[in-house]
Amino acid sequence: MKRLLLISNSTNAGEPYLGWPRPYITSFLEGTGVKNILFVPYAGVNLSSESVGKSYDVYEQRVQAVFKELGYGIYSIHREKDPVEAVRKAEAIAVGGGNTFHLVYMLHQLGLVDVISERVNEGMHFMGWSAGANVACPTLRTTNDMPIVQPASFNTFNLVPFQINPHYLDANPEGHGGETRQQRIEEFLAVNREITVIGLREATLIQVEGDKYELKGGRQMRIFKYGKEPFESFEF
Repeated sequence: MKRLLLISNSTNAGEPYLGWPRPYITSFLEGTGVKNILFVPYAGVNLSSESVGKSYDVYEQRVQAVFKELGYGIYSIHREKDPVEAVRKAEAIAVGGGNTFHLVYMLHQLGLVDVISERVNEGMHFMGWSAGANVACPTLRTTNDMPIVQPASFNTFNLVPFQINPHYLDANPEGHGGETRQQRIEEFLAVNREITVIGLREATLIQVEGDKYELKGGRQMRIFKYGKEPFESFEF
């Protein structure tokens, strides 16, 4: 059975890293037999001034510290000699947030898109936050991120039948003359009319168990469909 935890954001203001979702992560993994989790750090490009590769090291250490407290081991795919084989052998996988374009660039470069999708559809547990939640969708095209690199394709894992817009915000900052988040999503829908977009607010997540989708975190999601007024919902 397919099992996913798709988290809008890693950190709320004034809280420790991965603070708010820790109880959900614990519940998600409890009783599964998972002990070690393969981490995908490729969205983390600016965590060290030394290099992008060093940023992966920093990211791995940051996530290791959190999961150690929860009783799980983290090892990063960027240290694996054969990343595809590492995915094939993994008990579970976690995909960190950051820049979605760079994450997808690396996933395609290393040939990881299909193998991760296959393993998750076979039942391997999948967790992703921010960019890591976005890539569970059919494509990256509802990301908020700057295209700092050009991936071979925008296609991602296609694990859910909708697009997520992480960190969804209703407000338009004072003095800002550009489009709101809703207007950007409506632009997407104008040319992708068959796709549903879920605005996933901060401190919320989507848990997937087979064909069951559940919103958690206490705030409604905003659902966008072409030709319909956006609406608020706790239910899929």
